[in-house]
This record gives sequence, structure tokens and C-alpha cells, in this order.
Amino acid sequence: MNNYKNTIKSFLFVFLCAASTVNAQGYWDKITAKDSTLGLEQGFETYETTQFILKLVKASQTVAALSPKENPDFDFTPGDRLAIRSRDSLYQLGDVNFRIRNADSEAWKLYSTAYQRKPVKAFTKAGALAAADLAATLPEGLPLEIIRYYKVEDGDLILAFDFKNTTDHKIELGALGIPMIFNNILEGNSLEKAHAKNVFFDPYIGEDAGYLEVKKLDGKGKVLLVLPEENMPFEAYRPLLDDLTPRSIVFEGYHEWMSLSKAYATNEWEGVNQWNTPTSTVLNPEETRTFSIRLTLSPSIQQVSETLTEQEIPVAVSAPGYVLPQDVKAKLFLKYKAAVASVSIEPKGLLSVEKLENTKTGYIVYEVTGNQWGRARLNLTYTDGKTQTINYKVIKAEEELVSDFGEFLYEKQWFDDDTDVFNRAPSLISYDYENKRQVTQDSRAWIAGLSDEGGAGSWLGGAMKELIQPDQEQVAKLEDFVNQTVWGVLQNNEGEHKYGVRKSVFYYEPEEMPAGTYNDTINWKTWAAWNKEGAADPGRSYNYPHVVAAYWTLYRLSRYHQNLVTQKDWKWYLEQAYETTLAMVNHAPYYAQFGQMEGSVFLYVLEDLKRENLEEEATVLEAEMKKRTDHWESLAYPFGSEMPWDSTGQEEVYMWSDYFGYDAKAAVTLNAILAYMPTMPHWAYNGNARRYWDFLYGGKLSRVERQIHHYGSGLNAIPVLDAYRENPEDLHLLKVGYGGLLGSVANITKDGFGAAAFHSWPSTLDIDYLSGDYGSNFYGYAVNSSAYLVKDEDLGYLAFGGNLSESKNELSMQLTTAAKNAVFIQPLKLWITLDAGKVETVIYNTKTKEVILKLAAKDVYTSDAYLNLPEGYKLKYNQVRGAYKIPLKNKAISITLKP
Repeated sequence: MNNYKNTIKSFLFVFLCAASTVNAQGYWDKITAKDSTLGLEQGFETYETTQFILKLVKASQTVAALSPKENPDFDFTPGDRLAIRSRDSLYQLGDVNFRIRNADSEAWKLYSTAYQRKPVKAFTKAGALAAADLAATLPEGLPLEIIRYYKVEDGDLILAFDFKNTTDHKIELGALGIPMIFNNILEGNSLEKAHAKNVFFDPYIGEDAGYLEVKKLDGKGKVLLVLPEENMPFEAYRPLLDDLTPRSIVFEGYHEWMSLSKAYATNEWEGVNQWNTPTSTVLNPEETRTFSIRLTLSPSIQQVSETLTEQEIPVAVSAPGYVLPQDVKAKLFLKYKAAVASVSIEPKGLLSVEKLENTKTGYIVYEVTGNQWGRARLNLTYTDGKTQTINYKVIKAEEELVSDFGEFLYEKQWFDDDTDVFNRAPSLISYDYENKRQVTQDSRAWIAGLSDEGGAGSWLGGAMKELIQPDQEQVAKLEDFVNQTVWGVLQNNEGEHKYGVRKSVFYYEPEEMPAGTYNDTINWKTWAAWNKEGAADPGRSYNYPHVVAAYWTLYRLSRYHQNLVTQKDWKWYLEQAYETTLAMVNHAPYYAQFGQMEGSVFLYVLEDLKRENLEEEATVLEAEMKKRTDHWESLAYPFGSEMPWDSTGQEEVYMWSDYFGYDAKAAVTLNAILAYMPTMPHWAYNGNARRYWDFLYGGKLSRVERQIHHYGSGLNAIPVLDAYRENPEDLHLLKVGYGGLLGSVANITKDGFGAAAFHSWPSTLDIDYLSGDYGSNFYGYAVNSSAYLVKDEDLGYLAFGGNLSESKNELSMQLTTAAKNAVFIQPLKLWITLDAGKVETVIYNTKTKEVILKLAAKDVYTSDAYLNLPEGYKLKYNQVRGAYKIPLKNKAISITLKP
């Protein structure tokens, strides 16, 4: 293993920034060739409030910097790039975009204060810190007078726009958006610098209850909240594609908060089902209307809900979340000063909503159930006129959903063409859902090449499906794939690079291949169309965990079930997993220094080596993992990868840091996860870990775009839920982690296709049609599928992954997860897992503290349950590999646990 140096990481970061943004640098060159129009040479004006230090450009009165008063060196905005971003068509906080038309006209006209900047006319306005007439920076002949001003109210900062209709006829305002310009440009920053100065921001697109939370990358410090003030419900969140700042792997792009969006919904977004109903408004002659937002600070990420309540914003909490399996009865808790006046569902019938008793702490409680598969919107209107929308995704019952996923994979994605010149058969190959066909060629070699995340995703998903819901015919196919295609084709089985994993089985080498091998409609002149030598390179460490996971799954199926695995014995598969893990650090040492996606599987392999008393192998593997973890311990933020910043490695970094007792590094890692993985009342963003470039590498619609429940959701749920079990009083962790857990299966279609992710842009709002790297997401679900029985001081007893009923001193939770192999009893801090067998129901006696497990009847594969319990719980059954081996019967049996 290499001796790592801190400089390596910084070099990699800067090098990859440069390499990946060559085109971006070209854009910057074009930008700087333009004249600066923001008027920086005229100076700045600074204002202090009880919370903020606000710095405005004097000529434009746009925001030059916005800092929390107690930390004036930190800027929420990209003020450090103000000089380079001072040209036309580069948005600033304080700009506004809108579309108008005469009330009887069909044509919309677009206006923006950012397109052709000129100094605005400042004037004194009572109660305002600064005010200006924006006419000069808008086209001549505009039939509106627009005044922008900043004021302080209750210590908060208000950004307001007064729109006045100066004509004698009605004007329809069909789009109104305020650009949210905060400092998420990571380009050129080391990881340490990025975590100190950059922010991520997440939207709750929830009308009058909507908000934007802006957080430092390190997850520490105060959170900037943008809230609706006057006539600014959060209706839509539009990407500002006309901003000239180059989007890339180091810049997701900017968005604007839209309170009106009809003009886009009837044009660019036509036919797309939006999060909220698109609206417009009419300004009568001489009418003035104010549109404003409020900026305030929350003490921490965990205290956002408290701050919202203080700001009189409706707060919603759902257990288990907003991805809703059809057999789950969710509880929705609402907290607001006004009562609910009306509730409606769109589309009608997708949800059922029943009001329950209120809690003692002032929440309004509803039971919400999903009736039909699909996206559903719950519309709430309060008695004071405020509206709130909560977007749900109704999915099939998890058990049925996973079954459909497996059937789709092993039927429609099973590739068995034994004439394939690349020797990819048999395998589970990538799939194009739009055209309903397997993907056997792609200019990105890995997509069709069974490796990388984008090509391994399908077979990895297929392996993990068998881990939690084995099917004999599917397991036989999986064994064929592993023993015929993985071992010896994808993976070298002899020679210098034995156990090394190729970057791709498919490659572009037309001189060597028969005529007609390659589709001439595909552009092969790209860096991604690897030749044979490039595809055979074993130096990309990220390819190894997928293979390890497949071997490990077959080991587990062989060891804990009967008549499922027939071609090799359990020991061979476990040894393959072990050897492949070591091969990663030997054949791919450079990238192995970083956390890997699914890197938690290496820990699971180590634990099984120990259970099997394979002491020599366990000692070697633990030592290699300790070297990697020691390196992470030496770094402030060990989250590098082949990308400059990534949300991939935190899963493994956390798990090994926790395992080796590096608690401070585990905490740093967890805080970083919480900075990019929010909890909010919207299925798309609740538990959605930030990913925004992988549509380029694993998607069909290829673009830089915030991805909805890409594999970061499933993977990062692993450490977050692990942290919750260690800190069971922190409901925030459970909400985030379970949001990611169910988010990982939210994009499985009704017929079982696993999509890479969901497109967040309002012009699409649909799944990507390529299977891509979905398997990594499903890995997160499979190894983390678990149920939680929770008592919260405010909300009472809750069920995540089950349905709860109460009777006197007993709580009964019927599990609804697909695996039914793990449950956490939070009041007892009791973590129960099964290596085989299923828990149908858990009964918890709140008085005696006894727990009764009802185990499902045996099946043809599973004659015994293997039950793992923490210290302090003992059963009369024999222990095998650390678990209690419990003979199952033809009917369910009950096991009583006493502390």
C-alpha cells in the first residue's frame, strides 16, 4: 500500500478540476473578454443588521457579499468571484426575471435585470436600507415600474420588489423568479477550502411553506434560510441555463425561486407534470404589488424546523417519509399557528388522508396511505389563506417492488448471446427503457461493458436483489454470470493482474474486430470510447466493490440457505471476495486511497471472515483497511475521488472510521453528509444526497443537473442510519437516513425497471431512461433495509418500515420492508438482525420491556433463522457464527427477548 501524502489529494483535486473544466476555462476566457457592467469601480455600500453584514454594489445595488455577523469572513454568495462575474448575463443576488403580456395577448415577453446592466437609480425609501428604480437596467418601453429595496424586519433581511402597472390596461405576469445566487462554485478550491467557504442549497418547493436552506459544506455553523414573505410562494425551481458561469463537475449551476411559472409551463415545460400548479397573476392599471423574500439564520441544520416555526412557516414531518409504499400507513404531522381549512389530492384518488388525534405538543396529525402507484400532491390550505403542498411518490409494497425489479432484470436485461464478440454473455446488461432494448453499444465504453458504475449497475442490482429476496432460477443465472463472465472475462483469473477488474469488457478497436461490429450511427471519436488496452486497465478502484458485492452475496446465500447456490461452495465465494478486495489495493492503489461507493461491503467481508474463523485472511484485510483509514484520519476532509468533490466516498470513510474508533473523523464525515442530504416535505429532496454530474457518465439524457435519488441517496443512508442507531435520540438522523433509504427505490418503475435517477429540471421531471449506475443505489437499499420502532418526545410512537398498532402496554409493528431482516427498537436501543429468516411482526411491551419476534415460516431455501442480538440478550438456541440458529417451522413462531 502506498505511503500517502496530503499533497497527493490536493494535486488530484486541482489536476482534475483543470482537466474536467478545459471547456469551462474557455467559457471564463470568453466572459472576461466582455466588459464589466456591474459598476464595481463605483464602490460598495455595507450595512449591518443583528444577523447579517450586507454588502451591495453601489451602482447596481445587487449583493456583493452576505455574511453572518458573527463570522464576517464567511460569505454565502460567490463574492470572491465578483470581479469575473461582473458581466452581463451573470446573475447576482438581487436580480429578478419575469415574463409579461397584455391580458388579451398570447405572446409572453421576457425581461431580466441581468441581461444589459446599467447603473440603477438609487433613492431613499422609508424603512429601507437601500432602494432603487430598476428601469435603467431593463429595456426601454417596459410597461411596469419596478422598485427593488432591502429592509430589516425583526432582525431578518427582506429583499423586495414593487411591481407597478403604469398603463391603462391589465398586464398578466406569467413568470416571476428571484435568482438564488449562493457560493456553490467549487472550481479551483481544495477540499479544505471548499468545506470552509462553499455552500450547498436545497429547495422545499412547497408554496407558502416552501423554503431554501443554504449550508456550508462542512455541515457546521448557521444555516441561511430563504423564506416566502409577500406574494412569493415557492411554486417552481428553474435552472438558470442562461447564466454564463460554466456548469461542470465543479459547478452544478444556479436556480431561481419562482412564485409564478405559467409562462414556462405553457411553453418550455409544456406537457410536464410540475411539482405545483403553474400560475400567473394580473396587475390592474396603476396597481402596485410587492413580491418579497425573507432571509434569516437557523442555528444549525438540525434546528431548521424550529426556526421555521418561529418564522410562522408551516412545518410538516412524515413517518416514514414521502416515498410511500402502498401497504404503509404513514403519519403526517403539521405544525402551524392556523388550522387546516381544506385538504385535496392531485391526482384524485392516489392518496387517502384521514385526520387523527392531535399530539400534546400542538401538531395536527393525519394518516396518509398510497392507493395507486405514481406521483401525488397533497394540497393544504390554512384558515389564514396560506397554502402548502407536499409531494409524495407512491410505490408498490417494498416486497412486491423488489420482486418486480428482479423479474425485469433477469428477464428483460438478461443477455445470453453466446456469439457476442466481447464475451459478455451470460450477463445482466444495461437497458434503454425508452426504446425497450438492451444496450450492447455506447460511445461510453463502460455502459455496454459491464464495468464502472454505469455498466455494472444492472448486474450489481441483480446480485443485491438476491441477497434480500432470493429466487432459485435467478440465483442460478447469477452464478452463471459470476463464474463465466466475471471470473475470467471482467476479472483476470491468472497472470500478473490476477483478480484485477477491467474498466470495461466492451471497447472500440475497429481494426481488430469483424466488419460491422460497431454501429456507425454512434460517435466513437470521444475519450470515453476506450480502446482494448484502455478497457483492460485494472487501475480504477471503483470497479472492485461491485465484484466483491457479487461474490459476497453468493457467499451469504450459500452459507445461510439451502439449495440456492450450487456451482461453488461458500468458502470459494468468500475467498474471491477477500482476494478481490486485496486486488483493489494492489492493482489500483492510487484511487484506492479514496472512499469507494459500496465500500461498506469490505467491512461486511471482514466481519464474515472473522465469523468463519479465517483469522489469517481477516488479519491481512483489516491491516490493509487500517492503512487506508489512517490516511483518512490524517486529512481534514478525506472525501476526494476521481472527481474534485464527491458524495461517494463518505459511506466507506464513515464506516471504517467508526470501526477503528476514529470518532472525530466519523463525525466530520457525518456532518458533511448532512450538509448535502436534507430532510424536507418533498419525496424528491427528502434524503436526496447531492449528485449532479453522473447523468454525463451513466445517463441517457446527458447533462449537468441535480439528480433526484441517484445512488448517493442509498449509499449515504448507510452511515446516517448507522449513526442514528448510535444516537437514537436524534430523530433528524432517522428522517434523513430513511429518506435516502426509500429514495433509493423511488425510481423503480411500475414494471420493475431501475432507473439511474430522476431529472429535477422542470422541463423534464421524469426518470432517466438508462439503467446506468442504479445498482449502487439498490446496494444501499439491500444492505440497509430495516425497520424502526421509535418513541419521540413530540410525536409519540412512530414506525419506519412497518405499521404500528397500540394496545394498553403493547406496541405491535408489522414489518413492511422487503428484507424483513432487521429492526431497531429505539426505546431499548436494541438492534436485531437476521442472516436468514424474516421478522413478520415485532411486539414491544412498554412496561416489562420484553420484545416478541414473530418469525416467518420456513421455505424451501430457508429452514433456520440466524438471529443476531447485542450483549445482554441470550436465547436457549445454539450460536453459529455468532448468531442464534433457530429452527423454523411450517408456521410462524414467536421468540421472546428479555434484557
